[in-house]
Amino acid sequence: MTESPVPTFLGYRRGQGRPGIRNALLVLNITGLTAPSARRISRDLVGSLLVSMDHGAAINGRGEAPVEATLESLARHPNVGAVLILSAHRGKAQALLERLSDDDRPAVAVTLDDANRDALEFRLAAVRAGAQLMARISTQRREALPWSDLMLALECGMSDPTSGLVANPLLGLVTDRLIAAGGAAVFGETTEWLGCEGHLAERAATPEIAARIRQAVHRRETLARDGGMDLIGNNPNDANIASGLTTIEDKAIGSVAKSGSAPITTFLDYGERLQRPGLAAMDGPSYTPESLTGLVAAGAQIALFTSGVGNSFVNRLAPTLKITANAETAAKLPVQFDFCCAEALTQPDKMAATVDALVARIVEVASGALTFGEILGEDDEVVARFGETL
Repeated sequence: MTESPVPTFLGYRRGQGRPGIRNALLVLNITGLTAPSARRISRDLVGSLLVSMDHGAAINGRGEAPVEATLESLARHPNVGAVLILSAHRGKAQALLERLSDDDRPAVAVTLDDANRDALEFRLAAVRAGAQLMARISTQRREALPWSDLMLALECGMSDPTSGLVANPLLGLVTDRLIAAGGAAVFGETTEWLGCEGHLAERAATPEIAARIRQAVHRRETLARDGGMDLIGNNPNDANIASGLTTIEDKAIGSVAKSGSAPITTFLDYGERLQRPGLAAMDGPSYTPESLTGLVAAGAQIALFTSGVGNSFVNRLAPTLKITANAETAAKLPVQFDFCCAEALTQPDKMAATVDALVARIVEVASGALTFGEILGEDDEVVARFGETL
């Protein structure tokens, strides 16, 4: 059998870490007082991407470290060409700038403190600084790069039986191929491992990773129980149940299929960066907006997102390929789904060709082709909160 040729994509080489498939200015707002201005500033800087942690200054104690780590990871994301940090407080912005000082991409901070607490002056200074950054990064050109430089974020939402039967296994096969070539992938949604944590633990590369997988599931089960939550009716949700997924185990079996069969070589906390090749499991929430942000913060340049019923949400920093194996859903939502694999549901012998087709589509998007989520602006970043605030 002839092996498929190793693909390449056109991306933006970075001085360190993975290359980018986009080259955006990230407007990173880290305090709530500056959130309204940040939205205006990003709109004025056409093509910039806004990430706003509107309650950033209120977080402290055990909740502060994971949020700050996630924001730093987003600032270091491969698809970011430069960073404009916005803050009400000079010290908070300066601390983040110092943590980013080893990154060769330009980063500038503008604060209300520096603008004499004048929102209008603050906005004008930020737009000027951001415009200069955008002009600077616009001179960079794409180069041919091996697809092993890619990292995939694996997500599913509003699933139905076709997700578990075809769409998620398809992602698993693509993930296996990328990892075999030296690339990387990350999956999360910890509550959707429930019932399958033993299988995932068996794939762990070390006993420590196996233990962390089991502990993560147990912790979230305990969290739900202590909060008086019955996962049935919540996960699976009403749409999952109506489409035929009646238990968390049903959903989990299909969900974990996204991870393929490769060994799990790294276990990540929420938003933690993956700095090596291979497959990583992330302990993260199952709610799509928070989950995608955590996975993408790990360094994934592109997200693969399966849905059986339909789910328009996409990530902001990473182009998100929406995939379905449900032919009726694909027909009803023609400008939501970027890839339909329904043919493999009725003709399983076509799965190998479907893998090739999805790899080709990934390469197209990595080289600059737009997803429907990018075109329609159904994107956002939602950083999970940890603990109470004062």
